[in-house]
Amino acid sequence: MPIPRTVLMLSAHPRGTAPLRLDEELREVKEGLTKRSKLRDNFTLVSEHAVRTRDVHRALLDSKPYILHFSGHGTGAKGLLLEDEVGDGKAVSGEAIAQLLALFKDSLQCVVLNACYSEVQAKAIHEHIPFIIGMNHVCLSNLETKR
Repeated sequence: MPIPRTVLMLSAHPRGTAPLRLDEELREVKEGLTKRSKLRDNFTLVSEHAVRTRDVHRALLDSKPYILHFSGHGTGAKGLLLEDEVGDGKAVSGEAIAQLLALFKDSLQCVVLNACYSEVQAKAIHEHIPFIIGMNHVCLSNLETKR
C-alpha cells in the first residue's frame, strides 16, 4: 500500500477584505479527498487557517506536503494576502513565496493558488515546482459571495 501523500490547505482572510467562503472550500476539498475519491487512502489532508508568513513555513516543515492549496486574496503584483499578528492583511510577493517553496521542491509537486490575480505568483513558483495553478482574474468564489 502506498504511503499517503499530504495535501496542505492554507487559508487567510484578513480583516477588512471581501468575504470568502473558505470553510465551504475546505469542506468540498475534504469531501472530495476523503469520501468521493477512489484513491482516498493515498492522501491525507492538513489544513491551517488565518495563516501568517511564519505559519506557512511551519506548516510546510511539519506536513511536508505533496500538494499545497492556498485559498484567500491575491493582489496581483503586490502578492498574496496573508495575515499579520493582529489579523490585518500583509502582502507577500511571488518571489518571496517562490523562494520559500523552493526549499521544499523535493517533496512539493503541485501548488494551487485559489486567489484572485495570483498568476504573477504562479509564474514565480513554477520556476521551482512542476505543477501550478493560479488565477488571472477575479475568482468565481469571490463573485458568488457578492450575490
